[in-house]
Order: sequence, then structure tokens, then C-alpha cells
Amino acid sequence: MNIGLIDVDGHNFTNFALMRVSAYHKARGDQVEWATPFNQYDKVLASKVFTFTPDFNYLTLQADIIEKGGTGYNIASRLSDDVENSLLMDYSIYPQYPFSIQFFSRGCIRKCPFCLVREKEGYIRAVEPVELNPKGEWIEVLDNNFFANPEWQDAINYLQKKGQMVNLHGVDVRIMNEEQAFYLSKLKLKRRIHIAWDLPEIDLTEKLREVTKYIKPRNLSCYILVGFNSTVEQDMYRLNRLKELGISPFVQPYRDFNNDRKPTLYEKDIAQWANKHQIFKTCDFADFSPRKGFKCNYYLKQNRDEEDTTYLHTSCPDGRMCSTEKI
Repeated sequence: MNIGLIDVDGHNFTNFALMRVSAYHKARGDQVEWATPFNQYDKVLASKVFTFTPDFNYLTLQADIIEKGGTGYNIASRLSDDVENSLLMDYSIYPQYPFSIQFFSRGCIRKCPFCLVREKEGYIRAVEPVELNPKGEWIEVLDNNFFANPEWQDAINYLQKKGQMVNLHGVDVRIMNEEQAFYLSKLKLKRRIHIAWDLPEIDLTEKLREVTKYIKPRNLSCYILVGFNSTVEQDMYRLNRLKELGISPFVQPYRDFNNDRKPTLYEKDIAQWANKHQIFKTCDFADFSPRKGFKCNYYLKQNRDEEDTTYLHTSCPDGRMCSTEKI
């Protein structure tokens, strides 16, 4: 068969599903390539991860069958059992990326309202590692919740035996203990370990302080979700605690699954401030000026004004000002 592949999201990162599909078909003797309008295909296999990615113009292709998969099309989409049960990976379709990608588990123990992992992959379970890139210089570990994996120790042993540098994408500090933090500190880190502080009602300050006893703060990067269920005050609390601890943040404005919600200007501005680490370290948010003539103190003042108004209305249901109130 002549197989065409389409990475709808673009080639900004390797697509795990397409590498598995390509390896499977090549092992069967099929011809596999990136689909173009100039060739005829027995089948085109397309993958789309993000709902906000513009769709591909399939009318340009000559194909007997077009199969679309990935969360961007349908959260329930799955690879065939034959592909899912194969450990083969075709890294040759992404020669520009000199790394391996690896999962030691799928799913998650949590069911966060802003996340689709539990709905798509179910409760966490260990999976067998796939092939590594023969030309890979490091390993990207894409587990959603690395230490929730009941076989995390086997994953650590695997990474230590491979001896390559590691980039960890999903570490949940809420469940990390001293033993796990110790083992993390022994890995050769390619980049900062990715952790998250998504829920503002949970104060992770002490837990983060405990983790930094074993892992240097410069080796941690913390995702901060804004625009979902947090106030400006809660956003600033989390970011200021990270600054005090020396941990680099990465602010992510919330985007819903159907891509109906767009980030607000405040969310874009706070992300621009926090995600440029030199600015974050040296400039307070109140003094940050993302545009000429505008300083972000406006958001803080607006938040204080809203709190004062709420307090007034709460204290004086009839709308009268209490003599002791300061507004």
C-alpha cells in the first residue's frame, strides 16, 4: 500500500501516533511518506492533537481512504490494536529532532476539570516503553503524572541505565516524597523538570520548599494555569511564591476543549511577564509595561477596587456605606 501521513498541527514537535503508524506500515512493507497533492495514495492517515489547530484541506489530496485521528478530531479516537501493541517507532519522519520520546504510563490519578487526560486515557497504568531513537541525544518523557505510575521505580531504573539526558514533562509535586525527589536529583536533566500549580485553592508553598531541598530550584519549571478558576490575587500569590523560591514559572491561559474561549488581554500580559524569565526576576508585575503607556499595576488596582466593591455590598446589603469602611 501507498500510505500518506499528515501532521495537522505542523511539525513543531514529533507526533507519537504518526511515528507508531509509520513504523507499523513500513514493517508490513508499505510505502510511507508525508502526503502531498502530487501523489496518489491508498490511504492517508492524519493526526490532529489540538482543537485550535486549523484543519487540513483534504480536497487537495488524491486518496482512496482518509482516516483522521487524535484528540483534535475526536477525544475517543484510538490507534488500532495492532499499532497500539507494537513498540516500533519511526523516527526517520522527524529527522530534525535529535531526541527520543517515551511513555512509561498513560492516564492519570486525577480528574481535573480543565484536563482531558483522565477522560481520554483513563486511570493511570504502566505501559511498556517503545523504541528509542537510534540517533537520539536525550529522552523526552511525556508521562502525565510520572510518580503516580505504580512502576515509577522501574522507569527511573530504565532512564539511569540508558545514561542519556532526560526531559520530564509531568511531575506532580503533591504526591512526591523524599525518596522520589532523591532519585530525580540523580537523573541527568536536559531541561527543567515540569511541575504544575494549577489549583489556586491548594497552597503548594511548603511542598515546593520541601522539594527544593533535593532538587535545585533552577531545575524546576512550574506551570501556572490562569483564566480558569483563579482571581488576579490568586495568580499573583502563586507567582510571587515561585519567585521567592527561585522556581521559574510558565503561565498558561486556559483554553477550553471546543476552542470557544480566547485568552483575555490580562492573561496574555501576565504570561508575557512571567514567561520571560529575566523580566520575571527583575521586574514586578505592577511595573511591567507590555505596551507603551500601559503598566500592569492597572490590573492590580482594578482587582483591589473590585474587592472593595464586593466588601461594601456584602457588608451593606442596602447599598449604604458603613462609616468604618474604607473604599
